[in-house]
Amino acid sequence: MSLARTADLISDAAARGRSVAAFNVITLEHAEAIIDGAAGAGSGVILQFSQNAVRFHGGNPRPLLLACRELASTASVPVSLHLDHIDDPALIDLGIAIAADVGLSSIMVDASKLDYDGNVAATASAARRAQAAGLWVEAELGEIGGKDGAHAPGVRTDPAQAVAFVAATGVDGLAVAVGSSHAMRDRSAALDLALIGVLAAAVPVPLVLHGSSGVSDDALSAAVSAGIRKVNIGTALNLAGMAALRSVLTADPSLVDPRPGARASRDAMAETVARFCAALA
Repeated sequence: MSLARTADLISDAAARGRSVAAFNVITLEHAEAIIDGAAGAGSGVILQFSQNAVRFHGGNPRPLLLACRELASTASVPVSLHLDHIDDPALIDLGIAIAADVGLSSIMVDASKLDYDGNVAATASAARRAQAAGLWVEAELGEIGGKDGAHAPGVRTDPAQAVAFVAATGVDGLAVAVGSSHAMRDRSAALDLALIGVLAAAVPVPLVLHGSSGVSDDALSAAVSAGIRKVNIGTALNLAGMAALRSVLTADPSLVDPRPGARASRDAMAETVARFCAALA
């Protein structure tokens, strides 16, 4: 299966009334786990790389992206590569510049910490340049919450403002605030399904749900039925992977070979991926 494009994965999901899962990659083991889990579920998948993950790797996304491009090229399911939550203008420009070489097909331009006018101006400028390079562009209208987000948990995206924002920026996808929150460690988020339906009917681009680690399988399925077309998951993988790693290290505190712990972590993350993919199928 060749490397896929994010736009095609989301378009296909939308045509079926479903959603595509996008999982955060921090290490190569994350990428292997995501592809293994998605393959087991028979689902296309998006590998996404946050600004924080890029910084963890010294600010250079090329090596990990190139490795993931190779993994995607031999996967049994379609896999695309996406930059997520990028607010650093230099990293946005770098992503656009290297996209064709490393297999990137989409980027999330995150100017959500700016006021509305500033968000529109920064997003529109970046979107024009990214789209000229063939990238599918996602943006966020107001912070989703979590990770020191500016909004209280009860914040919700206004449909009229969302329509105006998409028209003014020309983005291809919109992350909306409908009850989820980043970095949740339990799955107790209560989604506003009615609002998702209203937004899906009003906004002319696919809707993206961030903070999906905190949403139950049933609620995710309902959100997809209401109109969500891309579902972002990160924390759930780390919770599963770190729990498995701790179990291995607790069982053998003298262990020095990193492979048993890394293998257990990778397997646990793959199981988590397969479960989320099944919920979205």
